[in-house]
Amino acid sequence: LNMDKPSANGNDSKKFKGDIRSPGIPSRVIHVRKLPNDINEAEVISLGLPFGKVTNLLMLKGKNQAFLEMNTEESAQTMVSYYSSVTPVIRNHPIYMQYSNHKELKTDNSPNQVRAQAALQAVNAVQTGSMSLSTVDGAGMGSQSPVLRVIVENLFYPVTLDVLHQIFSKFGTVLKIITFTKNNQFQALVQYSDGMTSQHAKLSLDGQNIYNACCTLRISFSKLTSLNVKYNNDKSRDYTRPDLPTGDSHPALNAQTMAAAALTAPGIISASPYAGAHGFPPTFAIQQAAGLSLQGMPAGALASLGVHGAAAAAAAAGRLSLSGLAAGGNSVLLVSNLNPESVTPQCLFILFGVYGDVMRVKILFNKKENALVQMSDGTQAQLAMSHLNGQKLYGKALRATLSKHTTVQLPREGHEDQGLTKDYSSSPLHRFKKPGSKNYSNIFPPSSTLHLSNIPPSVTEDHLRDLFLSSGAVVKAFKFFQKDRKMALIQLGSVEEAIESLIKFHNHDLGENHHLRVSFSKSTI
Repeated sequence: LNMDKPSANGNDSKKFKGDIRSPGIPSRVIHVRKLPNDINEAEVISLGLPFGKVTNLLMLKGKNQAFLEMNTEESAQTMVSYYSSVTPVIRNHPIYMQYSNHKELKTDNSPNQVRAQAALQAVNAVQTGSMSLSTVDGAGMGSQSPVLRVIVENLFYPVTLDVLHQIFSKFGTVLKIITFTKNNQFQALVQYSDGMTSQHAKLSLDGQNIYNACCTLRISFSKLTSLNVKYNNDKSRDYTRPDLPTGDSHPALNAQTMAAAALTAPGIISASPYAGAHGFPPTFAIQQAAGLSLQGMPAGALASLGVHGAAAAAAAAGRLSLSGLAAGGNSVLLVSNLNPESVTPQCLFILFGVYGDVMRVKILFNKKENALVQMSDGTQAQLAMSHLNGQKLYGKALRATLSKHTTVQLPREGHEDQGLTKDYSSSPLHRFKKPGSKNYSNIFPPSSTLHLSNIPPSVTEDHLRDLFLSSGAVVKAFKFFQKDRKMALIQLGSVEEAIESLIKFHNHDLGENHHLRVSFSKSTI
């Protein structure tokens, strides 16, 4: 290995030929490749910031490459191992990095290097607190607003405020979030404590997909420099003010959620309200445009990757959990502890169909309390599992886990299995086959209140109450929507009654060519 110190002069490209195939021996110097043409020094530096101090920089703009020197070999190792599983993207360019053959960078006074040194000094001054962020404009670092505007495109699955908090907290302490819909797009404003953190989050997350092949983040800097949050609820949150009211128009946050929000102030991702059986899986798989699986963001304590917590960040990134969904994930669920007297493939099709499109169902011939349910993709399987595991169905708490099978086999021709295997791949009852369907934003955990829709004008409240009473359910309350009498809410005696009623009456023929649509509601009457 040639351990000469590389210098920043006109012979850069000759000297660095050996780096293209770095042997992977750890070094403080990291070789960064495939950079966009218009990259600036600040953006390259920001790639290293969460992992430790960046001590030197050499830009090879003609080759779309750069060399970044970290203060310790340990921080360089953390950075390389983190980015090997989480490929950073700058303006739709996936960036690649590896250890350099060189142990340190030696720089000269060329114009390129003067600019790089100015950017480095500015960043280091901000990190040590000797300069305010507003004076770093010239270096292109920290001059941006601490508020990011986030648009989520291809919203095929619901993205909640808590999901956004979990993702953006990875880069620093999130102070406030406001979510809203504008121009038929789900948008959010996310406020950090400073512009450098927002810049790093933008560089790392812009263009990424929250879920496999959908829910793409488009991020820009907001013109606002601070957000004014009046309520802490499912639409807006001020993590510095856990005492704010919830506001009447939104569901109240429970005390546990607020406690979690208060804990997140130092920039640690605590288990979100969606980490349990109540919602999203604890680990979110981010699949990126380049087709690389981007895993991480455990729901447990992962130190924020903020500039000021560089040591904690390095430790956290080094131990970053890579568990969770693989790219795409397994789409087959093993459902056990079923009541074999009552459960049929059709009933599992309807229930699991609330959380995704069910392709096939097989009740096991020799173990009829077990079934395999194949969803159309891994995210839907994860969603169904997290919402339905532990729920009572026909008197027994069902268990849902990912199966080792990757598909449900249909019986061979001539081999009947008493109707225990059903293929629903072309069913007209799939709720999610239309891209961007509004059903994606109406996925809620099982609850005792059901949302009814597609009700014909002639059907009355008494008619619907009697229908649900006929199955043995207790009807506690009923309410038509004021603006649209095609929809109503019905509150039953328990969540178990609601689950069984949804299975029985979803797609029930109400006459006049209207089939009742039933889903779980987040509202109560």
